[in-house]
Amino acid sequence: MLNVTAVAHRGDPYRVRENTLDSLRSALALGADAVEIDVRLTRDGVPVLLHDETLKRLWEQDRPLRALSAAEVRGLTEGGVPTLAEALAVCEGRVMLDLPGRPDVRAARRIADVVRECGAQDRVYYCADAAAMLAVREADPTAEIALTWTTLAPPRPALLDAVRPRWLNYRFALVDHALAERVHRGGHLLSVWTPDTRRSMRRLLDLGVDSITTNRLDVLLEARLRGG
Repeated sequence: MLNVTAVAHRGDPYRVRENTLDSLRSALALGADAVEIDVRLTRDGVPVLLHDETLKRLWEQDRPLRALSAAEVRGLTEGGVPTLAEALAVCEGRVMLDLPGRPDVRAARRIADVVRECGAQDRVYYCADAAAMLAVREADPTAEIALTWTTLAPPRPALLDAVRPRWLNYRFALVDHALAERVHRGGHLLSVWTPDTRRSMRRLLDLGVDSITTNRLDVLLEARLRGG
């Protein structure tokens, strides 16, 4: 069996609504090494699990999250949108926090505070673009970071020095042998998102990536077991 980390993207979204506690439980029951969740703040500063800016796609409520309190979100979704604290209580292992929407340092600090209050610093790591990860680094100098990068041009050395990522996180289609070699040569681990076909997963396993985030955890676990 290969050692690549199998990360469940927003839980188990092909079976259960994404970024819900049931979706996280389903992914963990399948055997996920880690779960990836999206975290945004409500109007009153409560970190909750939601990828989009509004509740429309998942909850049929065309309301922006930033305009709603945590109590209002709970009421509109019948408790379906969990808080970060609730998610961390369900996920006892590794958790990747994706921070969409480019949070500022104040928002990043609030999220990091909740992670700390839950005693989860040692098992949580963060991913997003450079602006968000710079905010996380300022909010928590000890945070483990996966810097999401979307071009073939490598991150500038000054940015790497400021963010200090452990991982470089690429869209899977960008990754080839040369990129994988360059990332590892630079002393970083390579994570990719989000291949969902056996063929793509096998190619990435053969390239020696360190982590794969996918919507099809069952397919990845089978590919990993077979050795790419």
